[in-house]
Amino acid sequence: MPRRPMSESFDRLGQMKSPPNATRTKACSAIALCLAGIGLSGCGTPGAPQPPSLKLPERVSDLAAVRAGNSVTLSWTMPRKTTDHLPIKDPVKVQVCRREGTGVCQPVGEVSFAPQAEGAFQEALPASLSAGKPRQLDYFVELKSPKGRSAGLSNAASVLAGTAPGAIAGLKAEVRADGVALHWDAGQSDQAGQPGAVRLHRKLLTPPAPGKKPSNSLMQPETEAVLRDLFVEAPAAGQEPGALDHTAHFGESYEYAAQRVERVTVNGPDGQKSQELAGAVSAPIRVDVVDTFPPAVPQGLAAVLVPEEKTIDLSWQPDTEEDLAGYIVYRAEADGNWKRLSGAQPLTGPAYRDAAIEPGHSYRYAVSAVDLTGHESNRSAEAQESVPNP
Repeated sequence: MPRRPMSESFDRLGQMKSPPNATRTKACSAIALCLAGIGLSGCGTPGAPQPPSLKLPERVSDLAAVRAGNSVTLSWTMPRKTTDHLPIKDPVKVQVCRREGTGVCQPVGEVSFAPQAEGAFQEALPASLSAGKPRQLDYFVELKSPKGRSAGLSNAASVLAGTAPGAIAGLKAEVRADGVALHWDAGQSDQAGQPGAVRLHRKLLTPPAPGKKPSNSLMQPETEAVLRDLFVEAPAAGQEPGALDHTAHFGESYEYAAQRVERVTVNGPDGQKSQELAGAVSAPIRVDVVDTFPPAVPQGLAAVLVPEEKTIDLSWQPDTEEDLAGYIVYRAEADGNWKRLSGAQPLTGPAYRDAAIEPGHSYRYAVSAVDLTGHESNRSAEAQESVPNP
């Protein structure tokens, strides 16, 4: 069989000749199918590149603003991811601005916080904003990427510009059996010429230690918050300013501060809005709520003869003091002297059965209450019962 000339397959340099166009197209298609199976596209070309991340921090959505006197405090939570849902690793630059009415948002400061941190910023209002009639003032924060870009302004946090109520002076406290009584100087009236309302800020200085066991009190109080605000309405004409904090507990220590507040209606970008204009917070005072008071005198004592049991049953209304330890029962015959009838330990319930009675005798009973520190109340009103002769 004659051989085919080599020139049909190779050129002079020993290279394989290119196949015809149709054959080349088929080969390329086969290669493309092969590459598609492993996630590549094109004939010998890489996949389309993904766009680079802009590293824009997510917008702040929980910005809050509080004005006290001529100082405004902002607070917010820093995001932990970018708008591309990638974690943020480095501190983020935060720019703060404020806007009066519908004007331009003027820059007022710049801070930096780590991802997920609690952000804060405080500004002393300039004289132009701390005087005059109340008007709306909006604050914003804007988080910047490493290249100075942002995803936009935060939500607006509003306060009121204008003249704030005067500071409270003469704050003092008195511990009473029914709570902590607070008093302060009358001071100035509000913009309507009336005594203004007051907000009391209370801080618990003696929070319970973790794992602390409850006391032996019959009326164990619920765990209270460390911080609590008490709003006090404006006093009536001729009434001294003050308040009674009846939620304070004996054995605890608190810190109280106060500020005057006014509710005013202003026109803002979104229409009329009622907002609060608050004065500076007063210097705090410490109050140690020491129990030097006996419990309330028990009420409603009744004595009933139970002939079949040969007893006199006593009952009374329960006291509700949180530090109540129990009750003591006293008995006297006719016009005789009072003697303690119940045992050495206080009774835990508002009832007692006297089985040491004799026919033909009359008995008088009284009850007192005692607290955990040993303070005993006065004896209750008497209840009398007689045992007839058989």
